[in-house]
Amino acid sequence: MEDSTGDMHDIKAFPGLRKKAEGKRRIARWRGDGAYDSGEVFEALEERGIEAVIKPRRNGVSSSRSAARRRTVRAFQELGYESWDREKKGYARTGGGLIALTMDL
Repeated sequence: MEDSTGDMHDIKAFPGLRKKAEGKRRIARWRGDGAYDSGEVFEALEERGIEAVIKPRRNGVSSSRSAARRRTVRAFQELGYESWDREKKGYARTGGGLIALTMDL
């Protein structure tokens, strides 16, 4: 598995990372930091039945065209970080700036 590097934004690296991961096993959950907070990422994950556990950016707004991202931003705003983290079963354990995949074995 590759990480995105400093010379490529995480959103641009996402399709390749996802395809490589999907080639190995079914992905159940994708955890990512705010760099993955994009309607395109949320929609791609939802289309494949993958739970997106992506922390919205601090300035995230719930008026996104992506329904999946709107739901996440609203939940984050309503719950606050700690409650959202508990509900998502430990986003904080990704180590900030990393992605973590939960795969079905």
